[in-house]
Amino acid sequence: MSAKKVLLIGLDPGVVNYDRWPGLTAEKLEAGLRRDEAALNDGGYSAQVCFIDHGETAEAVVGEILAETEFACVLVGAGVRTDTEEFLLFEKLINLIHEKAPGARICFNTGPTDSVDAVKRWV
Repeated sequence: MSAKKVLLIGLDPGVVNYDRWPGLTAEKLEAGLRRDEAALNDGGYSAQVCFIDHGETAEAVVGEILAETEFACVLVGAGVRTDTEEFLLFEKLINLIHEKAPGARICFNTGPTDSVDAVKRWV
């Protein structure tokens, strides 16, 4: 049996406005997401991180990945989900996931360190 595939979608650490996230840096954000990716892979999943921009190419990038691979679960990160400036991007991504990966579970983390828990709730 093959590992369940998981896609972790989050803002590219290079495009995040860290004034909105006190104490978070690009290095901490990427390190946290990479730790979660590794923990999922070590735990028997096949996880990959997909970094996106604020919407200029985000839909195209995510759409391409969803067209290439069937995922059991797609996580949309807190930076997209909870930032009011990313509201429209969040809506677009949810609709894209619904369209391109209708069989995938959708989950959400609260930051770059609890993606594993979010995925395990659903797959």
